This record gives sequence, C-alpha cells and structure tokens, in this order.
Amino acid sequence: MKTTDKNEKGINVLPFVVVQKAVEGDIVSINKVMKHYEGYISCLSVRKMYDEYGNEYYCVDETLRSRLEAKLLKTVLGFKMVR
Repeated sequence: MKTTDKNEKGINVLPFVVVQKAVEGDIVSINKVMKHYEGYISCLSVRKMYDEYGNEYYCVDETLRSRLEAKLLKTVLGFKMVR
C-alpha cells in the first residue's frame, strides 16, 4: 500500500484509507500521518538562536516540535468523519 498519492496539482496527499484508520485509532496509520507531517512540523519549529558571541544560527526547537506533534495527534484522534 502506498502511503501517499498525488493530487491533480502534484502535491503528495495521504490516502483516505490511512486518514480513516488513523481517526479510528490504528497505530500504524497514526504513525503514517505523523511521518507525513514530520517535515512540515520541523519547518514550523525552526527558531533563530544566538550564541554567547552574538552569532546567529537556526535550530529546531524540540519543545515546540513536540507540542505541534501532540496537537496533531490530538486533532487526528478527535476528528469526526462525515460521509
């Protein structure tokens, strides 16, 4: 089973079956959803930091990343499927 499909614009999307099973609580499907959004969450978690010499650098804020992952998990498990 493929974990992603492409829509008409060429953007990777999760198959409906994976989302449906994730909402029902299937661990494998939940992990596929989390893996699908892993890069996006990491991009959102990047913060500008400064060291003791004033040099600027970017790094992933692990606290923010884990909060975003928890929020995604909570949203997936609380999602209501309507047909």
